[in-house]
Amino acid sequence: MLAGPMTMTTILLVDDSILLRAANAAILTRAGYTILTAGDGEEALQVVRQHCPDLVILDLMMPKLGGEQVLQALRKDATTKYIPVIVLTSLYQKNEQRLRQAGASVFIEKSRLLDKPQGLLDIVEQVLKARSDVPIRREMSPSA
Repeated sequence: MLAGPMTMTTILLVDDSILLRAANAAILTRAGYTILTAGDGEEALQVVRQHCPDLVILDLMMPKLGGEQVLQALRKDATTKYIPVIVLTSLYQKNEQRLRQAGASVFIEKSRLLDKPQGLLDIVEQVLKARSDVPIRREMSPSA
């Protein structure tokens, strides 16, 4: 992907919690990212295949198809295996080793986001910066 003045980074937010999805989408939208959303794992795979986002933020525990299964499906598909995935989990320590092996770029304990919602934005930017082919488009606001 070539970086240009009109290039926007697209992030897929996958969470069965409407409240968390909306809150995280608001933070990332204000920072200048294009946000797609999905409420479960099956919908997430459909959105990824249709839009090929630059980054996926994935809840681990969801109905229909869990986050770990979505992550495995993304890693097995040649067109999606290099998309970075940030996994949100309530059980960080219990899942750490399995998530690393499954190919998660980063994992975040959900309770940490409640204390510091802006922390998600910081992690998103770190992950995207590590990818040389994805431009970082963050528009600074006076409150940032």
